[in-house]
Amino acid sequence: MGLLDGKAALVTGAGRGIGRGIAIALAEAGAKVVVNDLGASLAGEGGDQRPAAHVVEEIVKAGGAAAPNFGSVADFAEATAMVEQTVETYGRIDVLVHVAGILRDRMVFNMTEAEWEAVVAVHLKGMFNTVRAASIAMREQRSGRIISMSSVSALGAPGQPNYAAAKAGILGLTWSTANALAKYGVTTNAIFPSGATRMVDATPRGREVFEQTGKWPSQLAAGTERDPDNVAPLVVYLASDAARDVNGQVFHSFGYGYTLLAQAQAIRRLEADRRLTPDELVTLFPSTLGRSLKEPPGTLFGKSLHERPAGEWRELGQGVRAWQSPWEEA
Repeated sequence: MGLLDGKAALVTGAGRGIGRGIAIALAEAGAKVVVNDLGASLAGEGGDQRPAAHVVEEIVKAGGAAAPNFGSVADFAEATAMVEQTVETYGRIDVLVHVAGILRDRMVFNMTEAEWEAVVAVHLKGMFNTVRAASIAMREQRSGRIISMSSVSALGAPGQPNYAAAKAGILGLTWSTANALAKYGVTTNAIFPSGATRMVDATPRGREVFEQTGKWPSQLAAGTERDPDNVAPLVVYLASDAARDVNGQVFHSFGYGYTLLAQAQAIRRLEADRRLTPDELVTLFPSTLGRSLKEPPGTLFGKSLHERPAGEWRELGQGVRAWQSPWEEA
């Protein structure tokens, strides 16, 4: 018996990298999977049916059930059609995993309107397009799992204003959808994934690794902490009935573990029994709201937890351990 026996899933951007690993893992857990991938370049240009077709072939050869889809999540009609294909092929849609994404990196002062719109269209509009269509079926079924890939870039990647904004938008859409669909038995969660994919290959650091080793980071990552397939177990869990009570959460998948992010919370407040004046704020702000302000976390978020004091970690056996922040409210 698999965790997802009898479930039907749609995975966008599943022809390569993180999406590919997720599609295969869902199938291994018993799900029937529609493998979507436009086969575009990292910049979102062109198309190639081979990536999605190869993943489908791999799943079927392993004894699973899968069907390809070559549509664009950025196109409302095509995104709707891929959800409808899942329902028509397998009778329902239980799981939607939105992974599809592109890059057009540039500093904000150099970015063109086209570069902004292309990235937001795939990541954020693509999530809306697919979630909207899937939510109709899931609402009628009164069950479903929606899982989207956000990114640590949402926390302040300086050279990715389009990507960061789209990924931050995914968080807002995740929380909105989680609140809207919970009463229908549908959960919605987001993941900050990590792993050496072709996106990493395209960075200056990726090219530097290739020049030093003769291999791209994605080639060196297999079976290591940088393997993009490390994201898949969390997705399978969140897609299962075992995670029916996990809703509106954001996780960071890094290395061989997962981190739960805190929900937005108030930390300070300044108020009066009337409207404060700008001059009063000049005087009061530095010692109240403005005391010891922290910079945006940026993309290094979550990579230094292993440096936390040993007393904050709890051994669970078989090489597994758990960390809990000492400042978390009970």
